[in-house]
Amino acid sequence: MSQIHESAIVDSGARIGYGTRIWHWVHICSGAEIGENCVLGQNVYVGGRARIGNGCKVQNNVSVYDGVILEDGVFVGPSAVFTNVINPRALIERKEEFRETVVGKGATIGANATILCGLRIGEYAMVAAGAVVTRDVPDYTLVQGVPARKAGKVSAEGEINR
Repeated sequence: MSQIHESAIVDSGARIGYGTRIWHWVHICSGAEIGENCVLGQNVYVGGRARIGNGCKVQNNVSVYDGVILEDGVFVGPSAVFTNVINPRALIERKEEFRETVVGKGATIGANATILCGLRIGEYAMVAAGAVVTRDVPDYTLVQGVPARKAGKVSAEGEINR
């Protein structure tokens, strides 16, 4: 059984796995897929064409937009940002141009990091807090800075080797 706070909005047609906990002021759109045993913190938004795997933790104030895929065991820190259009304009609709962003199994996205659309964050990779990711991140790699650059390797357990 899932736990959904009374202030959360879960549109009909959203799929939520067993044991997932959804906290205050979350909005999950119709068509969204959320796996088992996930935690979605306060003020999370999940678009209708977003997918969140099993065992993911999405911290407060994160928007998982259409085209974003979080594989199993992904951690997304508070106020991290995903995008889905490379050249947005308020007066030009580009929903047909959304680019898929994939965050690999077991990866970590640090607080306030920004992930540009159309990229892949590798399995068990780690994006440091505040980093701006403008290119793919290989598996088991730590990136940091603006723009994000390789800063070391990281194990599946999160041990960093610089």
